[in-house]
Amino acid sequence: MKESEASSRRNFLGKITAGSLALTLGVAGGATALATPKNDKGRKTGDGPFESHKKFVPVMVTPYLQNGQIDYDGLSRLIDFYLASGVRGFFANCASSEMYNLTEQERLSLTRHVVKYVNGAVPVVATGSFGETLADKAEFAKKIYHTGISAVIMITSHFAKSDESDEVLISQFDKFFRLTDNIPMGTYECPSPYKRILTPAAFGYLLNSGRMLYHKDTTIDFDKVKVKIEMARNNRLEFYDACVANTMYSLQAGAKGMSAISGNFYPDILAWMCAQSTNPDRQEDVKFIQEQLTKTEDIISQNYPLSAKYFLRKRGVPIEVISRTSTSALTPQQIQGLDDTYTKLQAWCSRIGIQPARI
Repeated sequence: MKESEASSRRNFLGKITAGSLALTLGVAGGATALATPKNDKGRKTGDGPFESHKKFVPVMVTPYLQNGQIDYDGLSRLIDFYLASGVRGFFANCASSEMYNLTEQERLSLTRHVVKYVNGAVPVVATGSFGETLADKAEFAKKIYHTGISAVIMITSHFAKSDESDEVLISQFDKFFRLTDNIPMGTYECPSPYKRILTPAAFGYLLNSGRMLYHKDTTIDFDKVKVKIEMARNNRLEFYDACVANTMYSLQAGAKGMSAISGNFYPDILAWMCAQSTNPDRQEDVKFIQEQLTKTEDIISQNYPLSAKYFLRKRGVPIEVISRTSTSALTPQQIQGLDDTYTKLQAWCSRIGIQPARI
């Protein structure tokens, strides 16, 4: 990997197509001032009069055809919907994408399609730490980086066993970095194969490595989340919380944005929260939406990602309610809960003064 090539992709959410985005990035993790960007099809990806540097990055689901193969046309329409909702980046080939149920070629082709279709409107990251050995992981990381993504995401539990120490984890990260040239990296505390939460010591090592652009956090405990947000404050790493119950609190504490599964149901609401969380004139609405997001999380998370695909279909996205990971269909009770939440979504949008995104 040439240094010039790696450098061109280093700043996550700074990769742009000329004329598509006007971004002025802060220095070393400081505030980001940005104009209201548009994607290559001219749609607004901003929020309106109050514009913040906070960003929503969805964990993308994978559409399938009736025969079980990836539906690339459906994937394009899904990207259209996300962009119309105001997202500022994409996390492809992730747990929500059913990455463990995709072949190596599918992981690459899925990610390549996202990068090509997005065409620089917003950056894309994707998981790249697949393989039996560290050398295998490094080889795949190089392959997926060359699809054009901004950073390769490392699953924290791919680098040490559950009973192994931070010393082992850090040693494996260090070896992996040495095997992957100057490729920009990120981390995701994915629950599978087991949930490995980065301790302050391990997180500090990553922050000091000079390789990190992105972190998706699943700590949940907000007191512990705040510690990591503060550690990353003057670092180029961008901190994204996956826990929707923390949305308002993490954003106000300094997180760069959110990356929660609820963004596969109402990405427009999460994008609005990212844009308005620190707006003093909208705090009553911010608190209201936070309460609603927390209340509905148990409903939407049942039989996920089938639940997300059902909801997306209700929202006009031409996507089949098919999953490789879900072994049972949505129950009548689950469907009713999703239908009720869809009705509530209309009321949320009315209250905060936005139109529900459509394609």
